[in-house]
Amino acid sequence: MEKVNRKIFDAHSHIGAMGPFKYYGLPEPVNPTWFEFDDAKAMIKDMDDFGVERRMIISNYGIPDSAQPFTLNPLVVDSCEHDDRFVGAIWTSPMLKDKERNEEALKHAGDKGIKALKVTCLLGGSYKPADWDDETRAMWDHMVDVCEANNLVYHMHTSPGGSSDISNEIEFIKLYGKRIKIFVVHFGGGVSGHIKFGPRFIGLVKEGYKIWGDFTWSVGFGPRWMLHTLQETGECWDRFVFSSDTPWSDFWGEYYKIEGCDVSEELKNRIFYQNAVDLYESCGRKR
Repeated sequence: MEKVNRKIFDAHSHIGAMGPFKYYGLPEPVNPTWFEFDDAKAMIKDMDDFGVERRMIISNYGIPDSAQPFTLNPLVVDSCEHDDRFVGAIWTSPMLKDKERNEEALKHAGDKGIKALKVTCLLGGSYKPADWDDETRAMWDHMVDVCEANNLVYHMHTSPGGSSDISNEIEFIKLYGKRIKIFVVHFGGGVSGHIKFGPRFIGLVKEGYKIWGDFTWSVGFGPRWMLHTLQETGECWDRFVFSSDTPWSDFWGEYYKIEGCDVSEELKNRIFYQNAVDLYESCGRKR
């Protein structure tokens, strides 16, 4: 199998099995990713197959059940405990119905190798502070407090439209982004997200917001636009990382979005490896 010819730190992937499900009312259950990583051994084999040195692992998710990803937090914690090639993110939820699950999950915020919290609004909830009632605001405040106290980064999914839209996440960034590091997954999410977020990224960093991002799921023009902007301005070279989002995306497809772009080797080396090292080694409790 072909391997990469440079050092790779994969900053965002998913571990754990969900199995087939009747997504969107399909008559029969399907597994759209075709494969999953049942355990750390399977994940390590995938890393070795591609030549990946280190990887951030996060609970696999996708079925419309907000409780499901919490069941994989123990797998993330155990994998990070036993193999230093992994760093991990603890799953959290923006919904009040998951408040007790959040409390249990956050007990592991200081565990070995845990560098992040993860949240999405795909399964419900909202990033938009104006949408929160007092109890929801208190829950978010607590999760951010734990993130800050343990020096973690908050991985936040974005997708176009709905509660995960980048417009809502920018409001979240304005509220909390000078206190905690925020990883904007999927470069704002889709065509509209790239256009809304890309031109604002450097400005937000200059204003003091602690934001990072990747290009997973991004449309072709998005990473090209941002990478050339970074190259030409010489700014924010430390704020983007390479991610595969495996098994939900394709390793080589994500790799060549960056490898195939006509920017300097120095910038590529930072994105493929050094930026993730610098970000994650600055996070978590020192042991």
